[in-house]
Amino acid sequence: MPKRIMQGTVVSDKNDKTVVVKIERRFTHPVMKKVVRQSKRYKAHDETNACKVGDFVFIQESAPISKDKRWVVIENQTQALAAKAG
Repeated sequence: MPKRIMQGTVVSDKNDKTVVVKIERRFTHPVMKKVVRQSKRYKAHDETNACKVGDFVFIQESAPISKDKRWVVIENQTQALAAKAG
């Protein structure tokens, strides 16, 4: 079974080698037919401590790394765009 990949924004980088990523999803409410926004926060492993608050990152499922971490940062889109522009 393939590993899930999600995209979100880093909201905290205070822990060593860990970032907290906020994933937001939108869906239509089944009864009210209104678009609803729902967000969830995931702790992801960042080996090099490269991600900063506000960065747009891609995270991928992995085997448990610690009690709360089950995701790994695979790409920092903000740094990739900065490298391309500079």
